[in-house]
Amino acid sequence: MSPDCHIVIIGAGAAGLTAAIFAAEAHPHLHVTILDSARTVGAKILISGGGRCNVTNITVTPKDFHAPARTVERVLKQFNEQQTVQWFASMGVLLKQETTGKMFPVTNKAKSVLSALLLQCEKLGIEIKTTHRVKTITKDGQLFQIETDMGRLTAHRVIMATGGQSLPKSGSDGSGWTLAQELGHTVTSRYPALVPLILNKSFFHEELSGTSHQATVITTVNGKRVDRRTGSLLWTHFGLSGPVVMDASRFWISASEQGCDPSLSISFLPEQTFEEIDQWLALAPQQPHQTSVGSLLSRKLPQRVVKILCSYVANEHAKTSSTPTAVIDIASLPLSQLSRQHRRLLTHTLTGLPLPIVATRGWNFAEVTAGGIPLGEINTKTMASKKTSGLYLVGEMLDCDGRIGGFNFQWAWATGYIAGRKVGAGL
Repeated sequence: MSPDCHIVIIGAGAAGLTAAIFAAEAHPHLHVTILDSARTVGAKILISGGGRCNVTNITVTPKDFHAPARTVERVLKQFNEQQTVQWFASMGVLLKQETTGKMFPVTNKAKSVLSALLLQCEKLGIEIKTTHRVKTITKDGQLFQIETDMGRLTAHRVIMATGGQSLPKSGSDGSGWTLAQELGHTVTSRYPALVPLILNKSFFHEELSGTSHQATVITTVNGKRVDRRTGSLLWTHFGLSGPVVMDASRFWISASEQGCDPSLSISFLPEQTFEEIDQWLALAPQQPHQTSVGSLLSRKLPQRVVKILCSYVANEHAKTSSTPTAVIDIASLPLSQLSRQHRRLLTHTLTGLPLPIVATRGWNFAEVTAGGIPLGEINTKTMASKKTSGLYLVGEMLDCDGRIGGFNFQWAWATGYIAGRKVGAGL
């Protein structure tokens, strides 16, 4: 029986479009069709990077991902970040590097990325069927039977690129994992990653909403430090966001999901130890042109942060004092009048302020999914399933997630490239 399509790709996101393009280029005699449940495709591409699309990073290594390093390396070597830059350039999308290493289109518009991918699909004769939600996939002999809410299709090969559960409004609802399970795959626990964190309402974050600065975030689980990273932190009306918090969120969520006791703290002066900061504050009164505590701290931190931290320290000191004491204005206090007790508490606050996290903002605000189909169930030389012949799996469906900075898009391009190049072998 002749199939309706040689190759069907389920999902028209970054990985799916990439797989389709490379499949059509490598095997121009084959009919390639993409099925997507949405009316318009590429929603996650359009909203990523604040609408600019962080395509990749100047340097991508297995250390940037949460997955077995050797397995990730085998994938990245087949289509690395330099190849990504060259590929997009060949489609008319030039990329620029920012100071963080992130690579964006020079247009600063994610639409440039999506438009180039869709134009390439059109040039190659790739058929994209929107509003085609796949309900079931079964293997009947050598052919796949694909049941959609718009009818049935048959195909020789299937590439699944349905994404995870992050940003479900973009079409990623996790239904692809159910389809994969019906074809013999297992799926690990999934939880949102690269997601903002919600703090207890009694904390001072609302007063700092909109303020950003460099900070070190330390994650501790059951009393043991599991992660320490430095980057830009953003205070919000609900709690915390920014790259360093988004990256750290994975460790807090993972531990919470496993029933452990995670905690986060921040150092406001990265790369400086408790002893160094304590000595800096202690010796400051000896310097000429002595100033106030707030003025000294404002040399290194935003004034809004300094004011709040000084107020926090004063209130904490008043709470712990054995005798009733007035809350003093530490920010305005001359350095020579800063008591040892206040100084030590201020140093502790600057180097390890505990964060009262109560929750994450969940799937609607997560940029990626942690968990998915184990990489051990995939042949990473081809992205072919080890469970069902003729089936390939790519992108966010797999149990591999990267830190913020273009790494998850690089994973999508790389896995899509491999599957696309290999899917048509023997047809």
